[in-house]
Amino acid sequence: MKHSRRIILGVISVAAASTLALSGCSSTPKAASKAGELTPVTLQLQWVADAQFAGYYAALAQGYYKDEGLDVTIKESGTDTVPIKTVAAGEADYAISWVPKVLGSIEQGVNVTDVAQIFERSGTTQISFKDKGITKPADLKGKKVGSWGYGNEWELFAGMQKAGINTASGISLVQQAFDMKGFLAGDIDAAQAMTYNEYAQVLETVNPATGKLYTPDDLNVINWNDAGTAMLQDAIWADAGKLADDKAYQSETVKFIKASIKGWIYARDNAQKAADIVTAAGSTLGTSHQLWMTNEVNKLIWPSKDGGIGTIDTKSWDTTVKIAKGTKNDTGSTIITATPPKTAYSNTYVKKALAELKTEGVDTTGSSFTPLTVTLKEGGK
Repeated sequence: MKHSRRIILGVISVAAASTLALSGCSSTPKAASKAGELTPVTLQLQWVADAQFAGYYAALAQGYYKDEGLDVTIKESGTDTVPIKTVAAGEADYAISWVPKVLGSIEQGVNVTDVAQIFERSGTTQISFKDKGITKPADLKGKKVGSWGYGNEWELFAGMQKAGINTASGISLVQQAFDMKGFLAGDIDAAQAMTYNEYAQVLETVNPATGKLYTPDDLNVINWNDAGTAMLQDAIWADAGKLADDKAYQSETVKFIKASIKGWIYARDNAQKAADIVTAAGSTLGTSHQLWMTNEVNKLIWPSKDGGIGTIDTKSWDTTVKIAKGTKNDTGSTIITATPPKTAYSNTYVKKALAELKTEGVDTTGSSFTPLTVTLKEGGK
């Protein structure tokens, strides 16, 4: 998702991990020949370096990919990058993307598979100031409702339609920028906000009425997980064609998932260090904001449901597909018109990775996970 406040294109390789840790910035990956017998692998993110992807950067910096025999390069995205298309074009081996966005691409002919559902819960919310009296989806009727669009609107529209709102005439839809300026200026009654980014942006802003930072008590939050219209978000996607007949790629996929999961476990158990790793990878987000982001992303993963991190839950998948087929946005379109093929997701590879990790005594469910209490500073500093 495009949720950072700057655009940087870059790549980072495991071969450059030690240099990265010292320099604090992205490095040009070394040639594969200098990485010994490691297998070159490219991961395409769906946005720039920030803690939304902390697990992958941690896996890189901690050498988990190298331990699995992989020389991983992480590619950031820009505003015009469609991550899943890089896999389809052979420009990346794996990509991180939201499930509903990829479902649309699959229906258009892109042959990919969700091989690990890293985020089990949605981070999308609709926030408003308390004086607007918006506490549930039905309260959005007649209000100025912000939406980013670009495939980020489906949970919002599903929630409003579930509440009986005619979204074609019952709200005033406002095209929201990827920031909270319109909301803070009063141009939007209820704005889209990711728990790990835009929500924090508001809490990092001084309330002119008090001279102090806004607090959660100043806001109402509609959480789509609670409303029943949450959709699956960040997942690891692989080339379905190669998975079908390339044994080396099948083995590589298990190794990549395993190392990535170890990275997310590291981020779970070492939130501050993981935030620092992402900062070293080139993120310019402030220190408190980066830690907030790491902590909130951890909440979307941990504790993991039965099966462990990355397992695709059939019920959550079916809900996502149902919304993708039945919800219309402001253009009157749905994401998909038919049920996705069986190759759209598979638990085969993540289960193998989890089995290996359990054999090694690794905690893959985080049942005792307790989030941090993060204090934000003005501007996220």
